[in-house]
Amino acid sequence: MELSLERTPVPDLLVLRMPVHRDDRGWFKENWQRAKMTAIGLPDFGPVQNNVSFNAHRGATRGFHVEPWDKLVSVTTGRVFAAWVDLRSGSSFGTSFTIEIDPSVTVFVPRGVGNSYQALEDGTAYSYLVNDHWRPGIGYPAVDLGDPDLAVPWPIPLAEAEISEKDRTNPRLADIEPLPGPRTLVLGAGGQLGRALCAELPDAVPVARSGTEHTLDLADPAAVGAWPWQDYDVVLNAAAYTAVDAAETADGRVASWAANATGPAQLARLAREHRFTLVHYSTDYVFDGTHEEHDESEPMSPLGVYGQSKTAGDLAVATAPAHYVLRTSWVIGEGRNFVRTMQDLASRGISPAVVDDQHGRLTFTDELARATRHLVTTNAPYGTYNVTNGGPVTSWADIAREVFRLSGRDPDDVGRTTTAAYSEGKDLAPRPTHSALRLDKLRATGFEPEAAFTALARYCGVSDA
Repeated sequence: MELSLERTPVPDLLVLRMPVHRDDRGWFKENWQRAKMTAIGLPDFGPVQNNVSFNAHRGATRGFHVEPWDKLVSVTTGRVFAAWVDLRSGSSFGTSFTIEIDPSVTVFVPRGVGNSYQALEDGTAYSYLVNDHWRPGIGYPAVDLGDPDLAVPWPIPLAEAEISEKDRTNPRLADIEPLPGPRTLVLGAGGQLGRALCAELPDAVPVARSGTEHTLDLADPAAVGAWPWQDYDVVLNAAAYTAVDAAETADGRVASWAANATGPAQLARLAREHRFTLVHYSTDYVFDGTHEEHDESEPMSPLGVYGQSKTAGDLAVATAPAHYVLRTSWVIGEGRNFVRTMQDLASRGISPAVVDDQHGRLTFTDELARATRHLVTTNAPYGTYNVTNGGPVTSWADIAREVFRLSGRDPDDVGRTTTAAYSEGKDLAPRPTHSALRLDKLRATGFEPEAAFTALARYCGVSDA
């Protein structure tokens, strides 16, 4: 027999058929072989603890128990009749599956699915690898082994089986509240990108340092340690220090590195430990701007402190097994920003001079949020993706002229200037001359970015531009 994988009616509950090598001395099998098993479709679930339940007598029956981890179950000696019931919310709630397990059969049980078994021989050992450590004081949901709605065909009638008193008093399926599925966490939910992510993903849990129902300070080790990271399968990190010029100051340098480098490094460690997908938002400032367009493979070469701290964060996040780094530029969302400033100037009859030698594309936060949902829900390959709106590369002056036009002003009322002239007498951080990001990799996943000026018109309240 070769190693093979079979799916079951319970989503993500998988049966592995295992080769068992026998001779006169007994048998041998590879009970856990990460490379071979993941190659045929088993999740790389990261086991951290191995438990064995020994059953002295035939008829010993345990479960249904729903434990807060994924597990890979097998028997090391004897045989069992095993049964599972899905207690996760959704259309599969209450779906059950049974199978006889001997040393040649192994079953992967996802979190939220109740596990039970009945020993068919004396001296049966039931083994399971789990991907979280057992902790005292945690109650596990359970279901009545004899629930007529499940009608499990136990080979040994339960009246003749050896069952603990606790398992004899478990509730029926009809009395159980479905368990919530894994959730999405939005860090930095109070910022312009965080608000857009929460609008795009209304079921996500919004978290900020203050001012929201759920607060978390990533700089507080005790708070981070107490946070239930195991409850989330996706963490979106929209928290960042974005004051580019202030980052060049003594205090700003510390704050920038704390938020943009240390925080993401901590999240990457947590992603490895708790196996969630980490989505992190990067910037064109990781480049020096010498290339007219930047693809995802270009070596990073930041000019200033802000770009350097973001570069460090990108490198840290890349150590998480399941990660997306979404690199973006010229972000526009709700709140004060370049477009709103130009609208205000247009309304007050002011004719500004705007930089014409920095080139890029706008990224509206709702488009960035839409791309986030697309990549995560379509299971796009992990890694770094450029994400901006589409359309031609423009300068800041081009954008200002379009805002003036949309506002009913003559675009020629916007003058053009150079970065050097605009910066004269100001203490400004260096900025990349070219910020445009190539979007080929993103498009290859099936996502088509909306043209920046189309989104700009809608943002400015013009339906037909």
